[in-house]
Amino acid sequence: MHYDSLIDAGNDPIYDPPVLREYMDKWDGRLFLDLLKLSPEKSVLEIGVGTGRIAVNTAHLVKSFYGIDISPKTIETAKKHLVRGDGNVHMICADFLDFGFSNQFDLIYSSLTFLHIKDKESAINKVFGLLFPGGRFVLSIDKDQKDTLDCGDYKIKIYPDDPENTAALLKSAGFESIKRYETEFAYIFSAEKPKN
Repeated sequence: MHYDSLIDAGNDPIYDPPVLREYMDKWDGRLFLDLLKLSPEKSVLEIGVGTGRIAVNTAHLVKSFYGIDISPKTIETAKKHLVRGDGNVHMICADFLDFGFSNQFDLIYSSLTFLHIKDKESAINKVFGLLFPGGRFVLSIDKDQKDTLDCGDYKIKIYPDDPENTAALLKSAGFESIKRYETEFAYIFSAEKPKN
């Protein structure tokens, strides 16, 4: 698995130098974080938590935080960065589409993870079902439309996200107040589940 290999090689985005952090912010920087509308009473799920690069800025600002990722090694690394004695942070090593959640959330967010999900419609429908009424979904998708991720010695099959298709799937799932923002490298969507 690609992300396990990155951990084995000592790559952890938490420790990226400032220039690389600025580069990554072009997908999920200040605009993305502001759209989350974090507050202490919220329950939050991050899809594709990785080592916790975004979660270090969100997990301890909310009532409960759940991070899900398919890579065992990134989840273990995220636990080291995020889990503290207060018990509000929970890490799940599983495929988002296959995992049976037993709770709902006020906020679900994801950045640069949907490119690994082939069945976008099922993923967005699942997000809708996991949100409380009035809940919010924030999604950052890459503008790049390549179907492979070039990792030097090997390539990974990915499923690019089309912004028009993403907007249509959000609407079809039942989301309202769908807004799209553009950064240099990404489209960021925010959408809300109706309150009733």
